[in-house]
Amino acid sequence: MESAIYVVATPIGNLADISSRAIDVLKGVDFIAAEDTRHTRKLLDHCGVTTRMISLHEHNESAKAADLLQKIIDGGSLALVSDAGTPLISDPGHVLVDLARTQGVRVVPVPGPSALIAGLSVCGIPCGRFIFEGFLPAKQKAKREVLQSYLNEKKAVVFYESPHRILNTLEMMLDVYGERQLALARELTKRFETVRRDVILGLLDWMRADPDQQRGEFVLVLHGSVASESEFSLEQKRRLLMKLLPDLPPKKASAIVVDILGGTKKEIYQLALELKR
Repeated sequence: MESAIYVVATPIGNLADISSRAIDVLKGVDFIAAEDTRHTRKLLDHCGVTTRMISLHEHNESAKAADLLQKIIDGGSLALVSDAGTPLISDPGHVLVDLARTQGVRVVPVPGPSALIAGLSVCGIPCGRFIFEGFLPAKQKAKREVLQSYLNEKKAVVFYESPHRILNTLEMMLDVYGERQLALARELTKRFETVRRDVILGLLDWMRADPDQQRGEFVLVLHGSVASESEFSLEQKRRLLMKLLPDLPPKKASAIVVDILGGTKKEIYQLALELKR
């Protein structure tokens, strides 16, 4: 193999999705940098690859990147893989690739599976233009802030989520977005693959009723805001609240603003509380 870093996409579930080129690269390089060597070993055994592996994950990447890059500069070749899908897409590798670019080391893409693209392709939501947010923050306040930042976004927004947080995330999405359309793709390319689109409350009720649907890895595609151009701006709502709050409690003032200018009750009530403070 030519001396370079090869960024190799691997299956997100179905092992048959790996390309013949990816297998050739994995067999031909001097070594493979894997996020979890035990996980990647299963794939390599399936493909008959015996190349030496080196562990490279978010906790050791900064410390190891320089040494790995030196191996390439000395004439070696490296394949970079993540546990599943395309490396650097919500996965480690950025430190190494960024350093390689600054040092003039060649970085070669070996494209293939990606949960992001797979989810978009089957969601049924307009996604000619989209925003990829990736995993939401674990802390509730930070998560809500991220979700609220997309309240009026007209493009589709894509999130990743894990099984132990999916219900909480859907509950918060319902609170922030109301009856917005959402597509949920679970366990893509695997045995229990599920793709469902509904309003957020519908998805939440469905998942609560069937705990099996709470398992696996999730791709969530939020429908873009379809607010009309004539909708009143947040600043206009803020101004009306400021006139009402000196004489009314936040709940009553926010209800009046929603009735007159529109918006979600939760959004306007939160704004009223902030202004009151």
